[in-house]
Amino acid sequence: MIHDNIAGAVGNTPIVRLARLFRDEPFEVLAKLEYLNPLGSMKDRAARHVIESWLADGTVRPGTRLVESSSGNFGIALAALAPLYGLRVTCVLDPNTSATNLAILDSLGADLDMVWERDAGGGYLETRLARVRELVARDPAVVWVNQYANDLCWQAHYEQTAAEILTQVPDGLDVLVAAVSTTATLQGIARRLRGRWPALRVVAVDAFGSVIFGGPSAPRRLPGHGSSRVPELAATLEHDDVVHVRDEEAVAGCHALLRSEGILAGASSGAVVSALRSVAPSLPAGARVLTLFADRGERYMDLVYAGAADARPADLREPVDVR
Repeated sequence: MIHDNIAGAVGNTPIVRLARLFRDEPFEVLAKLEYLNPLGSMKDRAARHVIESWLADGTVRPGTRLVESSSGNFGIALAALAPLYGLRVTCVLDPNTSATNLAILDSLGADLDMVWERDAGGGYLETRLARVRELVARDPAVVWVNQYANDLCWQAHYEQTAAEILTQVPDGLDVLVAAVSTTATLQGIARRLRGRWPALRVVAVDAFGSVIFGGPSAPRRLPGHGSSRVPELAATLEHDDVVHVRDEEAVAGCHALLRSEGILAGASSGAVVSALRSVAPSLPAGARVLTLFADRGERYMDLVYAGAADARPADLREPVDVR
């Protein structure tokens, strides 16, 4: 198939069996490779769905400026896709933005609005959100995407990602394990898959220091996984278990995945690998487990893969906190 532009190439990502990494387990683990979306992450789906839905209902029109507090995958997806529809993009960033993502966003032509003042919690999130609200209040033609509260984001995965999974794995799944940040991905997929398989066990993988599920806030150094605020979308998340993964466990998971399967994926994928080791004792023999690898590892070279040749990841069979 030949697409008119990269927006048409979003989705239809493959599923692979992690036959080496989990070869000694009595269950099967499948992974949907969302990092093979054209902009490198599953956020491509939500960005395209939001844009197309808003153009269809008149929320935006060519020339509208979209604004979002994002220095990562969602910002990159918006910056690349929005101009294809005649839209402009402003990304509100802070000094913690990685040099790689900053260069990508700048190269894509996004308007970059950097905040420098820390918020009351010592971070920048509330400062970024205040800046977004200021930009929206200043210009009625500016529209805030707000991925943490926008129902279109989970609906993208309900209508697209989950539909693909149902076609790719028609004979059923027993467990869904996915990392969370906005919670949109897990919410959309779980809702649709449970419509087909009501007994599906849903496991959310969060980061230590994230507050999504009510835990205490603590410093985290790996982006794209966890959150320092509770997303509005989390209020309707349907899940059975939560596994909290430490930064070092996520890094170890990334290295194990790369060595065993040749998959160079981002930090949240390593967190999922670690979480799967944690829940392994509770999985029945013959169970079929599905997870998703959200983004590419190239954007995490300094944080996750630096010194990979000398890395000696910790034993991933060490249990992590399950809440």
